[in-house]
Amino acid sequence: MPGSSACTAACLSPRTCDVSGCGLAWSSIPGEVVIRRVAVAVVAAVSIAVGVAGGATAWTAAERREALGLREAAQARVERALVAVHEDSAARIAATTTSHVAGAQGLQTGARAALAAAVAQGRLTVEESAGRVGEDETPRVTLAARLDAAEAAAASASPTVARRLTAEVGEAEQAVHAAVAAEQERVAAAEQAAARQAARAAAPAARPRAAASAASGSSTGTDRCATTYGGPAFYTSAPTEGGDGSNGRLPASALSAVSWARDSRGTPFYLRSDATAALERLNVAFRAALGHDLALDLTYRDYDTQVAMRAALGSVAAVPGTSSHGTGLALDVPELPCAYGWDSPARAWLVANGPAYGWVSPTWARQNGSNPEYWHYEYRG
Repeated sequence: MPGSSACTAACLSPRTCDVSGCGLAWSSIPGEVVIRRVAVAVVAAVSIAVGVAGGATAWTAAERREALGLREAAQARVERALVAVHEDSAARIAATTTSHVAGAQGLQTGARAALAAAVAQGRLTVEESAGRVGEDETPRVTLAARLDAAEAAAASASPTVARRLTAEVGEAEQAVHAAVAAEQERVAAAEQAAARQAARAAAPAARPRAAASAASGSSTGTDRCATTYGGPAFYTSAPTEGGDGSNGRLPASALSAVSWARDSRGTPFYLRSDATAALERLNVAFRAALGHDLALDLTYRDYDTQVAMRAALGSVAAVPGTSSHGTGLALDVPELPCAYGWDSPARAWLVANGPAYGWVSPTWARQNGSNPEYWHYEYRG
């Protein structure tokens, strides 16, 4: 209708808009704006034709100028609306793109930083494990190769590649740690075996009265039932004040005393709490079978006592820090051959029934073992 200004722009999406009532359509494509126009002259001609067909009064020159002005004003408003819509859409696209780029850069930076930290730690592990993995250096060689590959790719690695390289370095480093631990266990076992072998060879000298008794049948007046121990006196240990839980440094919170006995200095016999509970049950059965409580000589042995025993007895004693007594899981009965020796009823009962309570005579301590000790028992749970 002549003079109408009901011209609106409706955007169906950030990329497409339709201008209703204006003869215009607009679409947004990145980097391009296309506006299709229907010729204003055609619209004007159609309007005049409709007016004539309806019997409308012919327009004067002034009316035509007014109608044309209204159409031009409407067209200008549409143009401004389209420009605003385009600018708004372009701003949204730019903001989204910036956000995505920043996020991708953050992921890449974080992944590369994690890789750099893993490489630094891996280099330290390679250095510290030198000479500590035994004869097979494969774990250290593998880790070094993984580190070289990671360093070569780190500068240009994508987040996915950086994460994969970090995982590979971590796995190789764990293999080195496992190799170091295995070698430490092997060395400790070898040292203990050597100590037991040396103790077996030195046993006659360490226990002179037992050797004399066996050789002479007590013709020298030596009591065959007397103790077979001929070294200096040692005593069981109390919990280690402020102990860190390592061998020979067990705190009071980790230990419990047995209820029926103390050593000659009045110190309770301490063992790890679960070992003590099992020994309490064993003693009830032992007393019912043999008529008396199980006698104890030594239980928990702190680190300082281990050092003193090693200095006094040499290889007969365990290397300090490796003694099973230092874990609170071993006990010695008195070295009295008649009461607890190889052929005594007490030993026979302990060997046969002790395992039911978790207490055993270790293979190495058996009569034909690498270091025979009839007085030694260990808790295996």
